[in-house]
Formats: sequence, C-alpha cells, structure tokens
Amino acid sequence: MDSQQHGEQLKRGLKNRHIQLIALGGAIGTGLFLGSASVIQSAGPGIILGYAIAGFIAFLIMRQLGEMVVEEPVAGSFSHFAYKYWGGFAGFASGWNYWVLYVLVAMAELTAVGKYIQFWYPEIPTWASAAAFFVIINAINLTNVKVFGEMEFWFAIIKVIAVIAMILFGAWLLFSDTAGPQATVRNLWEQGGFLPHGWTGLVMMMAIIMFSFGGLELVGITAAEADNPEQSIPKATNQVIYRILIFYIGSLAVLLSLLPWTRVTADTSPFVLIFHELGDTFVANALNIVVLTAALSVYNSCVYCNSRMLFGLAQQGNAPKALLNVDKRGVPVSSILVSAVVTLWCM
Repeated sequence: MDSQQHGEQLKRGLKNRHIQLIALGGAIGTGLFLGSASVIQSAGPGIILGYAIAGFIAFLIMRQLGEMVVEEPVAGSFSHFAYKYWGGFAGFASGWNYWVLYVLVAMAELTAVGKYIQFWYPEIPTWASAAAFFVIINAINLTNVKVFGEMEFWFAIIKVIAVIAMILFGAWLLFSDTAGPQATVRNLWEQGGFLPHGWTGLVMMMAIIMFSFGGLELVGITAAEADNPEQSIPKATNQVIYRILIFYIGSLAVLLSLLPWTRVTADTSPFVLIFHELGDTFVANALNIVVLTAALSVYNSCVYCNSRMLFGLAQQGNAPKALLNVDKRGVPVSSILVSAVVTLWCM
C-alpha cells in the first residue's frame, strides 16, 4: 500500500470507543449551547422543527461519507474523494474551503470560551482566556493522536452526561410544578405561536442551524487513524439520527417549555440562562462548566481536523509538500503549527 496516498504515515491510534464518542461529541457543540440562542430569538419554538429537518439532512450526508471512508480510509476524507473522482480543482476547492471554515470556527470557539469564563470572572478579558486555551489545546495536539482521542472521549462523556441529566432534571421541574406557573408545555405554542415570525424566520435561521451539526464529518477524517475503521465508522454514522433526536430536539423542547422563548437573549447560552432565571445558581454554574467543555471540545476538534485536512491536501499536491512532515509519533507537526499560526493571526 502506498503510504503517501493512504495516509499510513499517520498512526492508527484511535480505538472504537474514541470514534464513537468523537462522533457523539461532534453532535453536541457550541452550536447547541450558545448558537441556539440567536435562532430561538428569530424562529421561536419553531427551532425544534428546524433542527429536525437539518438533522435528517446531516444523517443522509453522514451515511454517504461513511460508506466512502470505510472503502478507502484516507487522510483528507471528502476532499480526497473529490480529488480522486472529480479532479484536482474539486479536491483543492473542497479541502481549502473546509480548512478556512474551521479556522473561522476555531476563532468562534475560542471567543465562546472567553464568554463562558466571564460568567464567573467578568473582569478577565475574553482574549486572555482564549489565548491561554489556544496554547494548551495546540500543545496537546502536538503529542500524539491517542491523546487527542482520549481528551475528546472524556469531553464527550461530560457533555453527554450533562445533556441527559439536564433533560431529566428539566422534565422533573416541568411536570412537578417546581419551576412555578411560568414552566408549561404551552410555552411551545403560546407567546406568539410555534412559529412567531412565520416560516420566514425559520428559513432565515436554517444556515445557523446547519452550522450546529458541523463536526459530525470529523468521523470521516478520523478514518485514516482509526485502528478498525470497517467496524467503528459505520456504527458511528448510523447512530447520528438518534443523537440528534435526543440531544437537540429533546433538550430544546424541555428548555423552551421551562421558560418562554421571548426571555432568551442572544449573548448568553439559553441552557445557562433558563436555569439561572429559575433561581438555581448551582445548576447554572454546572451547566456553564459543560458549555465551556463543549467549546474546548470543538476547538480541540478544529485543531485536529484542520491539520489532517492540510496533510491530505499536501498528499494531493494541492498544498506545499512541507505539510507532509510527520514526526515519529505520527503527528503532522507542520500542519498543526500552520493552522495555529493562521488562527492566531486572524484573531
């Protein structure tokens, strides 16, 4: 097997449990915890329908990508397939577009980290927190892929436990009348209706809703470093639809029942705001830890996928050959450093 073509310079250090939790964690990110606030303001409770539609589209895309990477688990994922079957420009355009996108996402996640830190320490500038975690996450990614996998595994565990606990706790508040008369399922269709701004408001927000599912495709990128992609990748992609139903639709339905959508502000996580509004400071602080974890998880994934995409582009000849530099631990050092420098410069 040609090592340059198939990415065997990268070490296959990601176990099945890593892949499953990376896929699960990719479905729970800042798009849900923070980005949903602006969508709620524009679409109201109709956000639930929007996430259902977008989730089905994401599931179809992931099934298609999963089938391809199982047959050919390579670095570069979809960019490699575009290059192979559509030509050099298709590989160039898809790969570099993805890389630029995730440089921007990385900046957004670091900004979110700063906002979450300010929930506890308003006096700390956003840039200071962002810079600190920028250094830490990039340093971790320069070790080896197994460390990345372990970190994402535990990040995902925290997010999953938190969201499930939040749904159960929110449902208990809702049906036990503990939260008071303001908490009622009728909040989903009162306060202006299920679509208070009409279909236009929902359609205008679909781009932001689709952004929430950014990160699911990371499963395809991990294929080149998965120790058993034939088993782990299909399992991860087939479970996407269930994760979306539980974590997005379930959590938002509970939260929007607990508090009228009109009281959600765009600059604060609706998850934190709702429990804070209900007077439960402990839960609000715990949720802020979770959303901070989510932002760090997504940024960690940004560092990983951007470096592997650059590596794949270099294999195609669509990026400088210097980006093929891999150390003895299988880490694409040059690609990580280039992505980090550009992210820092853009901020």
